[in-house]
Amino acid sequence: MKLLFDENLAPRLVAQVIDLFPGSEHVRNVGLAAADDAAVWEYAKAGGFAIVSKDADFRQLSFLYGSPPKVVWLRVGNRSTRQIDSIMRANAAAFEAFEADPVASMLVVTA
Repeated sequence: MKLLFDENLAPRLVAQVIDLFPGSEHVRNVGLAAADDAAVWEYAKAGGFAIVSKDADFRQLSFLYGSPPKVVWLRVGNRSTRQIDSIMRANAAAFEAFEADPVASMLVVTA
C-alpha cells in the first residue's frame, strides 16, 4: 500500500515506514506543500495512494466521495513521529486488511 502523508505529519515519517509501505510519499516531497485538500485528494487518487492524515477533513471527503483514494485517519492525538511510527507498525495487519478490502474507504487508527 502506497501512502501519501498529509502535511500535518512529519515528512521524515515516510523514511521510517518505507519498509512497510514502499512507494509512499509526503505531500511536501511531491510539490503539494500548503495545497488544499482537493488537490491532495486528486493527486492521491491519480497516483494510487491512500491518504494518511490526522485531519478530519479527509474523513469528511471519504464520506462524501468514497474511494479511491482510501483514507487512513490517525486519531492518535499529539504524538511524536517515533510514536506514530510505532502505532502504524502495531496496526500493520489492519493496514493490510484495509488495502485488500475492495469496499472499505476509510481506516481509523487509534493509539
